[in-house]
Amino acid sequence: MMRGEQQVEAALKSYEDVDSWKTVIFLYNAALKEVGTKLEILNDEFQHVHQYNPIEHIKTRIKTPESIVKKLKRYGYETSIENMVRYINDIAGVRLICSFTSDIYRLAEMIGNQSDLKVLSIKDYIKNPKESGYKSYHMLVSIPIFLSDSVVDTKVEIQIRTIAMDFWASLEHKIYYKFEGNAPEYISRDLRECAKMVSELDEKMLSLNEAIQECILQQENRNNMDDVLDHVIGNRKEQPKLQANGTEG
Repeated sequence: MMRGEQQVEAALKSYEDVDSWKTVIFLYNAALKEVGTKLEILNDEFQHVHQYNPIEHIKTRIKTPESIVKKLKRYGYETSIENMVRYINDIAGVRLICSFTSDIYRLAEMIGNQSDLKVLSIKDYIKNPKESGYKSYHMLVSIPIFLSDSVVDTKVEIQIRTIAMDFWASLEHKIYYKFEGNAPEYISRDLRECAKMVSELDEKMLSLNEAIQECILQQENRNNMDDVLDHVIGNRKEQPKLQANGTEG
């Protein structure tokens, strides 16, 4: 069985009359559509069963040619379609934004349970944050793309993070590109402090949500008990009436 990279190379040969770059981007766009549809169905199913949506919103993107070339150079590889497919794992990216950290691991498990999707690697930057303070859960997956005459396993990077983590990461990304990875120490220090605040906020919001859910559960249990008592007391009130009616008969 051919590896994903070999399948992509075979697909390029099949479309030799078409520009190679366009063929590769076509495959990655197809992979984003496949993964996006899966995630929407999982989110809808969760709403159907639990009356709750773990995904706040979904972002997708294809890495720009400039970003791909920069990354290849940073890794020490020549710029070529083959190296791009083989060594750049985040050309197709999906970002899932959740409300709570508990949603992240729940979603990761649901994604991993998809039979036609293969998890290639996992990087848990929530339990093991980067030195900068960056937190997110990364899954590199492979999804089969069914073409007219072949099947091509195509890589997609899935990032799962909370709203607060995404806010921090967006700012860090802007600073990183503004200073080309060499931000002044005081900015990096402040960013790390903000990362701690984000973590504390996520923990507080999760704790608050759990407390709210517990209150709702207790209220539902009380309402159910009231219904049972009303039913029992109502039956007891009816019994003397039935007995009296029986005596009169």
